[in-house]
Amino acid sequence: MTTPAISTRAPAATRPSRALRGFAWGVLAYNVAVIVWGSAVRATGSGGGCGEHWPLCDGTLIVHHPAIATMIELSHRVTSGIDLVCVLALFFWTFWAVPRKHLARAFAIAVLVLTLNEALIGALLVELGLVANNASPERAAYLGLHLTNTLLLLGALALTAHFLSRRAGSMHGSVGMYAPGLAITGLVATLIVGVTGSLAALSDTLYPAHNLFRAIAQDFSSGSSWLLRIRWLHPAFALIAGVFIVWLAARSLRRPRDRALGSGLVALLLIQYWLGVADLALLTPLWLQMMHLLMADLVWIALVVLCARSCLEAKAAVGERKSSLSG
Repeated sequence: MTTPAISTRAPAATRPSRALRGFAWGVLAYNVAVIVWGSAVRATGSGGGCGEHWPLCDGTLIVHHPAIATMIELSHRVTSGIDLVCVLALFFWTFWAVPRKHLARAFAIAVLVLTLNEALIGALLVELGLVANNASPERAAYLGLHLTNTLLLLGALALTAHFLSRRAGSMHGSVGMYAPGLAITGLVATLIVGVTGSLAALSDTLYPAHNLFRAIAQDFSSGSSWLLRIRWLHPAFALIAGVFIVWLAARSLRRPRDRALGSGLVALLLIQYWLGVADLALLTPLWLQMMHLLMADLVWIALVVLCARSCLEAKAAVGERKSSLSG
């Protein structure tokens, strides 16, 4: 007499609705759009378009005859406000729709906290005058913190949507960790790529180049701004993180369910490298900066989801993988 296998899938009645899953992925996509538009605010020097006022613009609710910079900054604030409403809706809907120990709840809390952090950091940048042509180390520090929070926010949103969409291993206590050390190391390295990229973008905005070879020479000149002299860190860390991403994607090819995501991640990475080279060769035009940031966000989201699929699995699956390796 054979013992029937125990299914690790959640019953259909307790699984989140398709509407909630779609909304979670939609909020993630909207956040990416808001972030990419935020790069236009920085690249055009429009961060001070509303003066040192937040959340009001120039101290008023309605701005009459606004300048272009004011319109760009104000539109970013409006889209960010809409984003906060979407995040709150996702938070309450998730808590209403899933059981208490569902992992999506934990990540929904992280999304809300990180969204509030995002607003606080943005407000401080404005209130402290760390916008427009400000080249102080304080601005660089706040931008690095801002970018780190932004990527963590996207990661939390991606994991919220991912665990809402999972068919197995979505409850606290039912998930085991498999080889998390390398995944965490790679994610931290990719975070550093993002931070150095934000500083490189700031240097491109503050010290625009009109000649490629002169721009490269500035990176190694003792008379250049410190922002220019550290610009090389971004491509260096991008190559280091790229090795990890390719390694992780290669591992995913062993699992049929992850092959498409792993292959897509490598394709996104190659496009990102191509955009980086084009961005340098064309002297960082605005549209290309925005495309570069968009692709960076997509690479990060795909990487976070692939790490979750590879390292956070139903305990039964983790046990099978460890026993197969030991055997």
